[in-house]
Amino acid sequence: MIKRGFSALFDESRRYIKHSNYRYESVSGASRASPVQSNHPMTESHFSAAADRNKQAIFDVLRPLLPMHGRALEIASGTGQHVAWFAAALPAWTWQPSDAMPDTMHTIASRVAEHGLPNVQRPVVLDVMAPERLPAAEPFNLIYCANMLHISPWPTCAALMHVSVRHLAQDGLLVTYGPYLERDVPTSRGNLAFDDRLRSQDPAWGIRHLEDVAQIAAQSGLQLYARHAMPANNLLLVWKHSAVQSHQRQLLRTTSE
Repeated sequence: MIKRGFSALFDESRRYIKHSNYRYESVSGASRASPVQSNHPMTESHFSAAADRNKQAIFDVLRPLLPMHGRALEIASGTGQHVAWFAAALPAWTWQPSDAMPDTMHTIASRVAEHGLPNVQRPVVLDVMAPERLPAAEPFNLIYCANMLHISPWPTCAALMHVSVRHLAQDGLLVTYGPYLERDVPTSRGNLAFDDRLRSQDPAWGIRHLEDVAQIAAQSGLQLYARHAMPANNLLLVWKHSAVQSHQRQLLRTTSE
């Protein structure tokens, strides 16, 4: 099981999201998901200031990468602020939020219902480390995962890549967002301090080296397609199936000859 607190731990308040009487649909019900309805009001503890700050900057990079319509899976949705923002801006896309923690299902469902988003399906419990993942279904054109890799054990990186390869369309994109360490790129003081705090809280956590993540991705058949520097010393990384990138490079060589 992935450790608790993806989005909440990233926020400066470090508040852990908890709520009783939540309603969620298990992973086995993903194919039957329907637009979310929730009658439970949200509280201040269900809000991430960091997600609110970075949602537009992420969308500004994400939008040019995407076609006019498609299917998207968000892994580690947390408070649901990103999926709600993206779905409102891309109504022709169908969005499937998910998180490893059942406690977050109410928060996600309430936020989606508050914004009246018919293109967002009911959130599902998805732990990438669990033997049972998403059932076989229509592939996703986008899999989006923000601020998970550094707040979960290292094996979740390989698990994320395996899930993505299994459920991405052949020309689909995996997009990961968060802080990374990079060879030959100075690490900011803030990220160094953040890394120390994470490792002091759990030795299995910590900011990951981009080169290590790329190596794990390659073992699953994914390659880094684009790297975007983001505010607050974060990166937005775009991953594609290795075979697709090889084919695109071959086409470029052919047309240039």
